[in-house]
Amino acid sequence: MVTRRGTNTGLVMLAALAMVAVMPGAVGVASADDVPAYKTADGATRIKGATTTLDAPPLKPGLYADSIGRGQRKIYTVRLDARSSAYFSVVAAPKPGTKVEEYKDKLTVRVQDTSSNPCSTETSPTFHAGETPYPIGDYASRNVGRGETACKDAGPYYVVVSREGSATSGPDAWPIELSYTDEPPLKGRTPAAPVDGSWSTKPPEPRTDSTKRRARGGTGFNDAGSVGTGVWTDRIRPGETRFYRVPVSWGQRLNLRAELPNAPSSASGTFLSNALGLNVFNPARGVVDDDNFVYYNGEGATAKEFTAPVDYGNRFNTTSAVKAMRFAGWYYLEVTLNAGAAKFFPKGTGLTLRVDVKGEAKAGPAYSEPADQFTVTDEEREMARKGQTEQAAEKSGTLRTVAYAGIGTGVVLLLGLGVWTLVARRRAAGTPRTPGTPQTFPQRAQQPSQPQFPQQGSPDSRNQQPGPPQGW
Repeated sequence: MVTRRGTNTGLVMLAALAMVAVMPGAVGVASADDVPAYKTADGATRIKGATTTLDAPPLKPGLYADSIGRGQRKIYTVRLDARSSAYFSVVAAPKPGTKVEEYKDKLTVRVQDTSSNPCSTETSPTFHAGETPYPIGDYASRNVGRGETACKDAGPYYVVVSREGSATSGPDAWPIELSYTDEPPLKGRTPAAPVDGSWSTKPPEPRTDSTKRRARGGTGFNDAGSVGTGVWTDRIRPGETRFYRVPVSWGQRLNLRAELPNAPSSASGTFLSNALGLNVFNPARGVVDDDNFVYYNGEGATAKEFTAPVDYGNRFNTTSAVKAMRFAGWYYLEVTLNAGAAKFFPKGTGLTLRVDVKGEAKAGPAYSEPADQFTVTDEEREMARKGQTEQAAEKSGTLRTVAYAGIGTGVVLLLGLGVWTLVARRRAAGTPRTPGTPQTFPQRAQQPSQPQFPQQGSPDSRNQQPGPPQGW
Protein backbone atom coordinates (compact mmCIF):
# COMPACT_ATOMS: atom_id res chain seq x y z
CA MET A 1 0.00 0.00 0.00
CA VAL A 2 1.30 3.45 -0.92
CA THR A 3 0.61 5.99 1.79
CA ARG A 4 1.09 9.74 1.93
CA ARG A 5 3.89 9.33 4.44
CA GLY A 6 5.64 6.73 2.29
CA THR A 7 5.43 8.95 -0.78
CA ASN A 8 6.78 12.02 1.00
CA THR A 9 9.53 10.04 2.70
CA GLY A 10 10.70 8.65 -0.64
CA LEU A 11 10.81 12.12 -2.15
CA VAL A 12 12.75 13.50 0.81
CA MET A 13 15.27 10.66 0.57
CA LEU A 14 15.77 11.26 -3.17
CA ALA A 15 16.23 14.97 -2.55
CA ALA A 16 18.80 14.26 0.15
CA LEU A 17 20.72 11.93 -2.14
CA ALA A 18 20.71 14.51 -4.91
CA MET A 19 22.02 17.18 -2.51
CA VAL A 20 24.82 14.88 -1.34
CA ALA A 21 25.81 14.36 -4.97
CA VAL A 22 26.33 18.09 -5.54
CA MET A 23 27.62 19.31 -2.17
CA PRO A 24 31.38 19.94 -2.37
CA GLY A 25 33.27 18.00 0.24
CA ALA A 26 30.30 15.77 1.02
CA VAL A 27 32.41 12.65 0.60
CA GLY A 28 34.95 13.83 3.16
CA VAL A 29 38.41 15.30 3.17
CA ALA A 30 40.69 13.66 0.60
CA SER A 31 44.22 12.66 1.53
CA ALA A 32 47.41 13.30 -0.41
CA ASP A 33 47.06 9.78 -1.85
CA ASP A 34 43.94 10.95 -3.71
CA VAL A 35 45.75 13.52 -5.86
CA PRO A 36 44.07 13.41 -9.30
CA ALA A 37 46.08 12.49 -12.38
CA TYR A 38 46.36 14.65 -15.49
CA LYS A 39 43.20 14.45 -17.63
CA THR A 40 43.99 13.82 -21.29
CA ALA A 41 41.67 15.50 -23.80
CA ASP A 42 38.54 13.48 -24.47
CA GLY A 43 39.09 13.70 -28.22
CA ALA A 44 42.82 12.93 -28.17
CA THR A 45 43.88 10.31 -30.73
CA ARG A 46 45.81 7.34 -29.38
CA ILE A 47 49.11 7.02 -31.17
CA LYS A 48 52.35 5.07 -30.80
CA GLY A 49 55.54 6.87 -31.69
CA ALA A 50 58.23 4.89 -33.52
CA THR A 51 61.89 4.47 -32.68
CA THR A 52 63.01 5.25 -36.23
CA THR A 53 61.99 7.76 -38.88
CA LEU A 54 61.15 4.89 -41.20
CA ASP A 55 58.10 3.86 -39.16
CA ALA A 56 57.16 7.24 -37.70
CA PRO A 57 53.34 7.67 -37.59
CA PRO A 58 51.91 10.85 -39.17
CA LEU A 59 50.54 13.82 -37.22
CA LYS A 60 47.87 16.29 -38.29
CA PRO A 61 46.73 19.37 -36.34
CA GLY A 62 45.08 18.19 -33.12
CA LEU A 63 45.77 16.32 -29.88
CA TYR A 64 47.38 12.89 -29.42
CA ALA A 65 48.02 10.59 -26.45
CA ASP A 66 51.06 8.32 -26.09
CA SER A 67 53.51 7.24 -23.38
CA ILE A 68 57.28 7.23 -23.06
CA GLY A 69 59.65 5.18 -20.93
CA ARG A 70 62.89 6.20 -19.28
CA GLY A 71 65.66 6.51 -21.85
CA GLN A 72 63.19 6.09 -24.70
CA ARG A 73 62.80 8.18 -27.86
CA LYS A 74 59.56 8.59 -29.83
CA ILE A 75 59.45 9.87 -33.43
CA TYR A 76 56.48 11.18 -35.41
CA THR A 77 56.30 12.54 -38.93
CA VAL A 78 54.47 15.58 -40.25
CA ARG A 79 54.10 17.19 -43.67
CA LEU A 80 54.42 20.98 -43.60
CA ASP A 81 53.74 23.63 -46.22
CA ALA A 82 56.02 26.57 -46.94
CA ARG A 83 53.64 29.22 -45.55
CA SER A 84 52.52 28.32 -42.03
CA SER A 85 54.38 28.18 -38.75
CA ALA A 86 53.81 25.00 -36.74
CA TYR A 87 54.07 24.29 -33.01
CA PHE A 88 54.46 20.84 -31.49
CA SER A 89 53.86 20.76 -27.76
CA VAL A 90 54.48 17.70 -25.60
CA VAL A 91 53.19 17.41 -22.04
CA ALA A 92 54.56 14.64 -19.82
CA ALA A 93 52.35 13.86 -16.85
CA PRO A 94 53.82 11.24 -14.49
CA LYS A 95 51.08 9.77 -12.33
CA PRO A 96 50.90 10.87 -8.70
CA GLY A 97 53.29 8.77 -6.63
CA THR A 98 55.77 8.30 -9.49
CA LYS A 99 59.35 8.91 -8.40
CA VAL A 100 61.05 11.76 -10.24
CA GLU A 101 64.35 13.51 -9.60
CA GLU A 102 64.74 17.25 -9.78
CA TYR A 103 66.72 18.39 -12.85
CA LYS A 104 67.77 14.80 -13.70
CA ASP A 105 64.45 13.64 -15.14
CA LYS A 106 63.51 15.69 -18.18
CA LEU A 107 61.76 15.69 -21.51
CA THR A 108 63.31 16.93 -24.78
CA VAL A 109 61.25 18.09 -27.77
CA ARG A 110 62.61 19.01 -31.19
CA VAL A 111 61.51 19.40 -34.81
CA GLN A 112 63.99 18.41 -37.50
CA ASP A 113 64.14 18.00 -41.26
CA THR A 114 64.92 14.76 -43.07
CA SER A 115 68.65 15.45 -42.66
CA SER A 116 68.27 15.73 -38.86
CA ASN A 117 68.85 19.51 -38.92
CA PRO A 118 66.90 21.20 -36.13
CA CYS A 119 64.22 23.68 -37.15
CA SER A 120 64.49 25.63 -33.87
CA THR A 121 66.13 25.39 -30.49
CA GLU A 122 65.05 22.18 -28.79
CA THR A 123 63.40 22.47 -25.39
CA SER A 124 64.03 20.34 -22.30
CA PRO A 125 61.47 20.92 -19.53
CA THR A 126 62.32 19.32 -16.18
CA PHE A 127 61.09 19.16 -12.58
CA HIS A 128 61.73 21.83 -9.93
CA ALA A 129 59.90 20.55 -6.85
CA GLY A 130 62.18 17.84 -5.48
CA GLU A 131 60.67 14.39 -6.01
CA THR A 132 57.15 15.70 -6.59
CA PRO A 133 55.81 14.64 -10.01
CA TYR A 134 53.74 17.19 -11.90
CA PRO A 135 52.96 17.90 -15.59
CA ILE A 136 55.92 19.35 -17.49
CA GLY A 137 56.02 20.34 -21.13
CA ASP A 138 56.95 22.81 -23.84
CA TYR A 139 56.87 23.10 -27.61
CA ALA A 140 59.31 22.98 -30.47
CA SER A 141 58.43 24.85 -33.64
CA ARG A 142 58.99 25.33 -37.34
CA ASN A 143 58.76 29.08 -37.96
CA VAL A 144 58.12 30.75 -41.29
CA GLY A 145 58.60 34.47 -41.79
CA ARG A 146 61.09 37.26 -41.65
CA GLY A 147 64.63 36.19 -40.86
CA GLU A 148 63.85 32.47 -40.81
CA THR A 149 66.24 30.32 -42.86
CA ALA A 150 65.93 26.78 -41.43
CA CYS A 151 63.20 24.37 -42.46
CA LYS A 152 61.46 26.89 -44.72
CA ASP A 153 60.59 24.47 -47.52
CA ALA A 154 57.47 22.38 -47.84
CA GLY A 155 57.88 18.67 -47.22
CA PRO A 156 58.22 16.01 -44.54
CA TYR A 157 59.60 16.78 -41.08
CA TYR A 158 59.98 14.84 -37.85
CA VAL A 159 58.95 15.54 -34.27
CA VAL A 160 61.33 13.83 -31.85
CA VAL A 161 60.49 13.36 -28.15
CA SER A 162 63.09 11.97 -25.74
CA ARG A 163 62.99 11.20 -22.04
CA GLU A 164 66.11 11.34 -19.93
CA GLY A 165 66.50 10.16 -16.36
CA SER A 166 68.89 8.59 -13.89
CA ALA A 167 68.79 4.91 -12.93
CA THR A 168 67.49 5.84 -9.47
CA SER A 169 64.38 7.61 -10.74
CA GLY A 170 61.06 5.91 -11.32
CA PRO A 171 61.02 3.30 -14.13
CA ASP A 172 57.32 3.71 -14.95
CA ALA A 173 56.33 5.04 -18.36
CA TRP A 174 55.01 8.60 -18.42
CA PRO A 175 51.76 9.41 -20.21
CA ILE A 176 52.39 12.16 -22.77
CA GLU A 177 50.00 14.38 -24.70
CA LEU A 178 51.06 15.90 -28.01
CA SER A 179 49.52 19.04 -29.49
CA TYR A 180 50.07 20.10 -33.10
CA THR A 181 49.00 23.70 -33.84
CA ASP A 182 49.29 25.60 -37.13
CA GLU A 183 49.65 29.37 -37.28
CA PRO A 184 48.64 30.80 -40.68
CA PRO A 185 50.77 33.45 -42.41
CA LEU A 186 49.96 37.14 -42.23
CA LYS A 187 48.53 39.42 -44.87
CA GLY A 188 50.96 42.15 -45.81
CA ARG A 189 54.01 43.15 -43.81
CA THR A 190 55.22 41.32 -40.70
CA PRO A 191 55.22 43.49 -37.55
CA ALA A 192 58.62 44.37 -36.14
CA ALA A 193 59.73 43.44 -32.66
CA PRO A 194 58.74 45.95 -29.96
CA VAL A 195 61.44 48.50 -29.21
CA ASP A 196 63.46 47.85 -26.07
CA GLY A 197 62.08 49.86 -23.19
CA SER A 198 58.63 50.22 -24.76
CA TRP A 199 57.09 48.46 -21.77
CA SER A 200 57.94 48.40 -18.07
CA THR A 201 59.50 45.40 -16.36
CA LYS A 202 58.56 46.64 -12.88
CA PRO A 203 55.62 44.59 -11.53
CA PRO A 204 52.62 46.68 -10.50
CA GLU A 205 50.80 46.23 -7.22
CA PRO A 206 48.69 43.04 -7.01
CA ARG A 207 44.91 42.98 -7.03
CA THR A 208 43.35 43.65 -3.62
CA ASP A 209 39.65 43.14 -4.39
CA SER A 210 37.57 42.78 -1.25
CA THR A 211 35.41 40.13 -2.91
CA LYS A 212 37.06 36.78 -3.51
CA ARG A 213 35.54 34.46 -6.08
CA ARG A 214 35.70 30.68 -6.22
CA ALA A 215 38.04 29.20 -8.82
CA ARG A 216 37.87 25.58 -9.97
CA GLY A 217 41.28 24.45 -11.08
CA GLY A 218 41.66 21.45 -13.37
CA THR A 219 44.23 18.67 -13.68
CA GLY A 220 45.76 20.02 -16.89
CA PHE A 221 45.27 22.05 -20.05
CA ASN A 222 42.08 20.27 -21.08
CA ASP A 223 39.97 20.88 -17.96
CA ALA A 224 41.62 24.08 -16.72
CA GLY A 225 39.28 26.40 -14.85
CA SER A 226 38.75 29.85 -16.38
CA VAL A 227 39.64 32.94 -14.34
CA GLY A 228 39.72 36.64 -15.18
CA THR A 229 40.86 39.80 -13.50
CA GLY A 230 40.18 39.58 -9.77
CA VAL A 231 41.03 37.65 -6.61
CA TRP A 232 40.19 33.95 -6.65
CA THR A 233 40.34 31.16 -4.09
CA ASP A 234 40.67 27.41 -4.46
CA ARG A 235 41.98 24.45 -2.49
CA ILE A 236 45.12 22.47 -3.21
CA ARG A 237 46.63 19.35 -1.64
CA PRO A 238 50.29 18.46 -1.12
CA GLY A 239 51.60 16.93 -4.34
CA GLU A 240 48.75 18.36 -6.41
CA THR A 241 48.88 20.60 -9.49
CA ARG A 242 45.96 22.87 -10.41
CA PHE A 243 45.52 24.44 -13.87
CA TYR A 244 43.73 27.70 -14.67
CA ARG A 245 43.41 29.69 -17.88
CA VAL A 246 43.12 33.43 -18.57
CA PRO A 247 42.12 35.10 -21.88
CA VAL A 248 44.76 37.66 -22.89
CA SER A 249 44.29 39.87 -25.96
CA TRP A 250 46.89 41.52 -28.16
CA GLY A 251 48.56 44.34 -26.23
CA GLN A 252 47.66 42.91 -22.81
CA ARG A 253 49.87 41.31 -20.18
CA LEU A 254 49.51 39.27 -17.00
CA ASN A 255 50.32 40.28 -13.44
CA LEU A 256 49.91 37.12 -11.34
CA ARG A 257 50.32 35.93 -7.79
CA ALA A 258 49.67 32.57 -6.13
CA GLU A 259 49.65 32.65 -2.32
CA LEU A 260 49.78 30.12 0.49
CA PRO A 261 48.45 31.11 3.93
CA ASN A 262 50.21 30.73 7.25
CA ALA A 263 50.50 27.17 8.51
CA PRO A 264 49.18 26.00 11.90
CA SER A 265 51.51 27.00 14.73
CA SER A 266 52.44 23.36 15.34
CA ALA A 267 54.22 23.31 11.96
CA SER A 268 56.25 26.49 12.42
CA GLY A 269 60.02 26.44 12.50
CA THR A 270 60.44 24.11 9.51
CA PHE A 271 61.48 24.96 5.96
CA LEU A 272 60.65 23.60 2.51
CA SER A 273 62.45 24.72 -0.64
CA ASN A 274 60.56 24.93 -3.95
CA ALA A 275 57.29 24.55 -2.08
CA LEU A 276 54.92 26.47 -4.36
CA GLY A 277 55.20 26.84 -8.12
CA LEU A 278 53.41 29.23 -10.49
CA ASN A 279 54.24 28.39 -14.11
CA VAL A 280 52.74 30.00 -17.22
CA PHE A 281 52.13 28.58 -20.71
CA ASN A 282 50.96 30.33 -23.89
CA PRO A 283 47.98 29.28 -26.10
CA ALA A 284 50.10 26.76 -28.03
CA ARG A 285 51.28 25.25 -24.70
CA GLY A 286 54.70 26.84 -24.95
CA VAL A 287 56.51 27.73 -21.73
CA VAL A 288 56.53 31.35 -20.61
CA ASP A 289 58.05 30.43 -17.25
CA ASP A 290 58.36 26.91 -15.80
CA ASP A 291 60.93 27.45 -13.04
CA ASN A 292 58.95 29.79 -10.82
CA PHE A 293 59.00 28.05 -7.42
CA VAL A 294 59.32 29.69 -4.00
CA TYR A 295 60.20 28.33 -0.56
CA TYR A 296 57.88 28.04 2.45
CA ASN A 297 58.64 28.29 6.16
CA GLY A 298 55.14 28.26 7.63
CA GLU A 299 54.70 32.03 7.45
CA GLY A 300 53.04 32.23 4.05
CA ALA A 301 54.52 32.30 0.55
CA THR A 302 53.86 34.08 -2.75
CA ALA A 303 54.89 33.00 -6.25
CA LYS A 304 54.77 35.91 -8.73
CA GLU A 305 54.77 36.33 -12.50
CA PHE A 306 54.66 39.51 -14.60
CA THR A 307 54.71 38.93 -18.35
CA ALA A 308 55.53 41.03 -21.38
CA PRO A 309 52.57 42.42 -23.38
CA VAL A 310 51.28 40.09 -26.09
CA ASP A 311 52.76 41.12 -29.44
CA TYR A 312 53.31 39.25 -32.69
CA GLY A 313 56.80 40.75 -32.91
CA ASN A 314 57.87 39.20 -29.59
CA ARG A 315 58.91 36.10 -31.54
CA PHE A 316 61.93 38.03 -32.73
CA ASN A 317 63.11 38.78 -29.17
CA THR A 318 66.10 36.92 -27.75
CA THR A 319 64.57 36.37 -24.28
CA SER A 320 62.56 33.15 -24.10
CA ALA A 321 59.93 34.52 -21.69
CA VAL A 322 59.27 37.39 -24.10
CA LYS A 323 59.35 35.20 -27.23
CA ALA A 324 56.57 33.05 -25.76
CA MET A 325 54.21 36.05 -25.49
CA ARG A 326 53.63 35.97 -29.23
CA PHE A 327 49.92 35.06 -29.39
CA ALA A 328 46.63 36.27 -28.04
CA GLY A 329 44.34 33.60 -26.59
CA TRP A 330 44.06 31.46 -23.47
CA TYR A 331 47.15 31.54 -21.24
CA TYR A 332 47.50 28.72 -18.73
CA LEU A 333 48.56 28.95 -15.09
CA GLU A 334 50.03 25.83 -13.51
CA VAL A 335 50.10 25.92 -9.70
CA THR A 336 51.96 23.09 -7.94
CA LEU A 337 52.23 22.38 -4.20
CA ASN A 338 55.26 20.29 -3.25
CA ALA A 339 54.35 16.94 -1.70
CA GLY A 340 56.61 17.86 1.22
CA ALA A 341 54.07 20.51 2.22
CA ALA A 342 52.11 17.71 3.92
CA LYS A 343 53.99 18.54 7.12
CA PHE A 344 52.33 21.97 7.03
CA PHE A 345 48.97 21.09 5.45
CA PRO A 346 48.21 17.36 5.86
CA LYS A 347 44.63 17.87 4.64
CA GLY A 348 45.36 20.51 2.03
CA THR A 349 45.08 24.26 2.19
CA GLY A 350 43.37 27.25 0.72
CA LEU A 351 45.05 28.90 -2.26
CA THR A 352 44.68 32.53 -3.32
CA LEU A 353 45.16 33.65 -6.92
CA ARG A 354 45.51 37.33 -7.73
CA VAL A 355 44.94 37.74 -11.46
CA ASP A 356 45.28 41.04 -13.25
CA VAL A 357 45.04 41.39 -17.04
CA LYS A 358 46.77 44.72 -17.64
CA GLY A 359 46.47 47.01 -20.65
CA GLU A 360 43.87 47.77 -23.29
CA ALA A 361 43.11 45.13 -25.89
CA LYS A 362 44.42 46.02 -29.35
CA ALA A 363 43.68 44.84 -32.86
CA GLY A 364 45.78 41.82 -33.74
CA PRO A 365 47.75 41.08 -36.89
CA ALA A 366 45.85 40.29 -40.08
CA TYR A 367 46.10 36.54 -40.55
CA SER A 368 45.45 35.22 -44.05
CA GLU A 369 43.24 32.47 -42.62
CA PRO A 370 41.14 32.05 -39.47
CA ALA A 371 43.30 31.68 -36.36
CA ASP A 372 40.66 31.13 -33.69
CA GLN A 373 43.14 29.75 -31.17
CA PHE A 374 45.01 33.06 -31.24
CA THR A 375 42.05 35.37 -30.67
CA VAL A 376 39.91 36.28 -27.66
CA THR A 377 36.13 36.50 -27.95
CA ASP A 378 33.54 38.21 -25.75
CA GLU A 379 32.18 34.76 -24.84
CA GLU A 380 35.61 33.70 -23.57
CA ARG A 381 35.92 36.85 -21.48
CA GLU A 382 32.52 36.06 -20.00
CA MET A 383 33.63 32.52 -19.21
CA ALA A 384 36.64 33.92 -17.38
CA ARG A 385 34.53 36.44 -15.48
CA LYS A 386 32.21 33.65 -14.28
CA GLY A 387 35.04 31.20 -13.58
CA GLN A 388 33.59 28.55 -15.90
CA THR A 389 35.31 25.54 -17.36
CA GLU A 390 34.90 24.73 -21.05
CA GLN A 391 32.47 21.97 -20.17
CA ALA A 392 30.36 24.21 -17.93
CA ALA A 393 30.18 26.92 -20.59
CA GLU A 394 28.96 24.42 -23.18
CA LYS A 395 26.24 23.14 -20.86
CA SER A 396 25.05 26.62 -19.91
CA GLY A 397 23.92 27.27 -23.48
CA THR A 398 21.86 24.14 -24.08
CA LEU A 399 21.13 22.63 -20.68
CA ARG A 400 21.11 25.78 -18.62
CA THR A 401 18.80 24.60 -15.87
CA VAL A 402 20.59 21.30 -15.33
CA ALA A 403 24.02 22.91 -15.59
CA TYR A 404 23.20 25.56 -13.02
CA ALA A 405 21.97 22.88 -10.64
CA GLY A 406 25.16 20.94 -11.18
CA ILE A 407 23.51 17.55 -11.28
CA GLY A 408 22.09 15.34 -13.98
CA THR A 409 19.46 12.70 -14.12
CA GLY A 410 18.91 12.67 -10.37
CA VAL A 411 17.26 16.08 -10.46
CA VAL A 412 15.32 15.21 -13.62
CA LEU A 413 13.90 12.24 -11.75
CA LEU A 414 13.20 14.40 -8.72
CA LEU A 415 11.39 17.00 -10.81
CA GLY A 416 9.34 14.26 -12.48
CA LEU A 417 8.27 12.89 -9.12
CA GLY A 418 7.33 16.40 -8.05
CA VAL A 419 5.12 16.77 -11.11
CA TRP A 420 3.58 13.40 -10.36
CA THR A 421 2.72 14.46 -6.82
CA LEU A 422 1.29 17.80 -7.98
CA VAL A 423 -0.95 16.15 -10.59
CA ALA A 424 -2.10 13.57 -8.04
CA ARG A 425 -3.05 16.36 -5.63
CA ARG A 426 -5.00 18.18 -8.28
CA ARG A 427 -6.80 14.98 -9.27
CA ALA A 428 -7.74 14.38 -5.64
CA ALA A 429 -8.94 17.96 -5.26
CA GLY A 430 -11.05 17.62 -8.40
CA THR A 431 -12.82 14.37 -7.39
CA PRO A 432 -16.67 14.83 -7.68
CA ARG A 433 -18.43 15.24 -4.37
CA THR A 434 -20.95 12.64 -3.18
CA PRO A 435 -24.49 14.06 -3.58
CA GLY A 436 -25.64 15.69 -0.37
CA THR A 437 -22.14 16.10 1.03
CA PRO A 438 -21.27 19.73 1.68
CA GLN A 439 -18.06 20.98 0.00
CA THR A 440 -15.39 22.03 2.48
CA PHE A 441 -12.28 24.18 2.00
CA PRO A 442 -9.07 24.01 4.02
CA GLN A 443 -8.39 26.85 6.41
CA ARG A 444 -5.58 29.28 5.44
CA ALA A 445 -3.35 28.12 8.28
CA GLN A 446 -3.81 24.44 7.57
CA GLN A 447 -1.45 22.31 5.46
CA PRO A 448 -2.63 21.61 1.89
CA SER A 449 -4.48 18.35 1.56
CA GLN A 450 -2.49 15.34 0.38
CA PRO A 451 -3.64 13.08 -2.47
CA GLN A 452 -5.90 10.32 -1.15
CA PHE A 453 -5.28 6.96 -2.77
CA PRO A 454 -7.84 4.08 -2.54
CA GLN A 455 -7.07 1.54 0.11
CA GLN A 456 -5.91 -1.84 -1.05
CA GLY A 457 -8.90 -4.10 -1.69
CA SER A 458 -11.42 -1.27 -2.07
CA PRO A 459 -13.78 -1.32 -5.08
CA ASP A 460 -11.88 1.48 -6.83
CA SER A 461 -8.39 0.25 -6.11
CA ARG A 462 -8.13 -1.79 -9.31
CA ASN A 463 -8.66 1.23 -11.57
CA GLN A 464 -7.20 4.05 -9.49
CA GLN A 465 -3.73 2.85 -8.54
CA PRO A 466 -1.41 5.81 -8.04
CA GLY A 467 1.21 6.30 -10.73
CA PRO A 468 2.91 8.92 -12.82
CA PRO A 469 0.82 11.01 -15.23
CA GLN A 470 0.37 9.60 -18.70
CA GLY A 471 3.25 10.46 -21.01
CA TRP A 472 5.74 11.16 -18.17
